[in-house]
Amino acid sequence: MATSYLSPGVYVEEVDRGTKPLEMVGTSTVAFLGECAVGPVNEPILCTNWSQFTKHFGDFQNSEYLAHAVYGFFNNGGSRAFVLNVGTMEGAAAGDKEGKKPASKAALYMGSDNGPGTRTGLKALEDVDDVNVVCAPGQTDPVIQDAVLTHCENMRYRFAILDSPEVIEKGGVDKLPKPRDSKYGAYYFPWVEVYDPFKGNVFMPPSGYMAGIYARSDGERGVHKAPANEIVRGAIGLKYNITRGEQDLLNPKGINCIREFPNRGIRVWGARTVSSDASWRYVNVRRLFNMVEQSIELGTQWVVFEPNDHRLWKRVTRDIGAFLLRLWRQGALFGKTPEEAFYVKCDEETNPPEVIDAGQMICEIGMCPVKPAEFVIFRIGQMPAGGDVSE
Repeated sequence: MATSYLSPGVYVEEVDRGTKPLEMVGTSTVAFLGECAVGPVNEPILCTNWSQFTKHFGDFQNSEYLAHAVYGFFNNGGSRAFVLNVGTMEGAAAGDKEGKKPASKAALYMGSDNGPGTRTGLKALEDVDDVNVVCAPGQTDPVIQDAVLTHCENMRYRFAILDSPEVIEKGGVDKLPKPRDSKYGAYYFPWVEVYDPFKGNVFMPPSGYMAGIYARSDGERGVHKAPANEIVRGAIGLKYNITRGEQDLLNPKGINCIREFPNRGIRVWGARTVSSDASWRYVNVRRLFNMVEQSIELGTQWVVFEPNDHRLWKRVTRDIGAFLLRLWRQGALFGKTPEEAFYVKCDEETNPPEVIDAGQMICEIGMCPVKPAEFVIFRIGQMPAGGDVSE
């Protein structure tokens, strides 16, 4: 101890010898980007219910897609959303000194980085730490979708929910355009029919509704559960009724379908990312790793500048191992035993002298995630009369 003892007496000291448990970060805080005629522009506003949204951005009359997306989010189980109004083309021109409109709508969404407090579009979301999911409802322009995917990839712990076009213009569903390859996004088709109090029944992009289903599934089952085979609350119909044959064409491409089933309602019937990498094929696997990586990053900040020796390695191994053990017990990791489900390695092998001299500590972690039962196959055959079942 650094304390000096100069006179006789009893001294009581507090010694930190306990574990530093890692907490699981949130997984279902959504950022919505959209165009709205009222409300603050390029300022992320936290809304925890529909009333808070209408207070800032009005109701269904003030935006084409944004209001319905946020309403669908809360209606399907969402609870926290940052809403970013990117403004309108006309509003941007009125705010420009020379009265010029932006080059395109994509410019509103991509935004610009003019420094803290003056960022616009997607750049403004970089100042918000709590976002896990990003949606730009109704924006099917490949430039905007690419920008959203790039934003999620750069921010590392975010996942994009993308919308298909409302109308298939050429050919059948096999001609449906798809976003670029990425393990940080999912793509949903078709648009859902919902009720608008001013226009009657209208078709709306599914991303806001899907974001709510993500939140609902996370809360009820956990982020490791694929957000599929779930009812779409508020949907009374679909723009296109997808058959199994048509989904046979779309599913391998990473296009998740929303389908209507007799007596079972309108359900999400796909859980794939738009990645061609088989390791990151499923939405729940990517989002589980996002949660684990962010939880470990935030929960191990105490390690920085600690003495880099075997004592530190054992403490890190213990804390991360306890965190992964909780995940395994919750059913998030595959394996009959913890040893089959994960491992944590932080020792002399991962931290040789040259690594220590460089001021680094390396911890290697491996996890076996639970993947969804996407194809459930029952093999049924006849058995002879009086036959032995065990044969």
